[in-house]
Amino acid sequence: MSHWINIRGNLYDLSIPRVMGIINVTPDSFYEGSRYSDVDDLMRAVEKMVSEGADIIDIGAFSSRPGAALVSESEEKNRLTRALEVIRKHFPKIILSVDTCRASIAEWVVLQYGVDIINDISGGRADEKMYATIARLQVPYIIMHMRGTPADMQQYANYRNVTQEVIYELSECLYHARYAGINDIIIDPGFGFAKTLEQNYELLANLETFRVMGLPLLIGISRKSMVYKLLNIQPEQALNGTTAAHMVALMKGAAILRVHDVWAAKEAIKIFEAIRNAKSLNQR
Repeated sequence: MSHWINIRGNLYDLSIPRVMGIINVTPDSFYEGSRYSDVDDLMRAVEKMVSEGADIIDIGAFSSRPGAALVSESEEKNRLTRALEVIRKHFPKIILSVDTCRASIAEWVVLQYGVDIINDISGGRADEKMYATIARLQVPYIIMHMRGTPADMQQYANYRNVTQEVIYELSECLYHARYAGINDIIIDPGFGFAKTLEQNYELLANLETFRVMGLPLLIGISRKSMVYKLLNIQPEQALNGTTAAHMVALMKGAAILRVHDVWAAKEAIKIFEAIRNAKSLNQR
């Protein structure tokens, strides 16, 4: 399925899967390898991701791991300021996404730093002003599925049919976003957010069902507990499992992979594209 989003007035093709590199300017994200508090480390990390072929860089200033408390708005802003100033100065052309649930932060990063995409793990539920703000800014908006907040979400992982209920709840957010006037929307099933390990794999197994929503699909599986707990390893050892899960997601329609390891994701996409192209040749 072909998908396009508007980036800086240009149509951006998502029919070829894209890679979003993760940069966390936090002291407490679950994977230590994605935390960058020093400017030099941050620069090296972004430079490495760009050189490896990252299409988008996603910057987060608060941890969303299970049990994490939300940081204050001023702290989120302080963390983002340093990162965005450095990245925009040295990589002015890279597509930037900011991970935030606050409408005020979304407006500030778009107007002040030309951020291209807002990635909202609450899907607009955390801030009643978010939909109207994004509609006014006219930037692409990532709606992720989550129940509750990172601090309490795991107590809401009770579903009769996780795939159907996630699609239904995302559809509710989508309705309000469209009603507000948001044009470019990407959906994220929210792996690891208010889901058990088994529910995460049920979602992955049924990922093609999300095509019914007719929107590009972002997948955030990289080094998450659904990988390392299943394999009884640590996040630092979870690259092989992540790549295996990424290939399944690609085969089932993922348009964007949100990852810690850009080179590995790009290689997975290259193999996926070879398989898809070979299949197309056989169908002629």
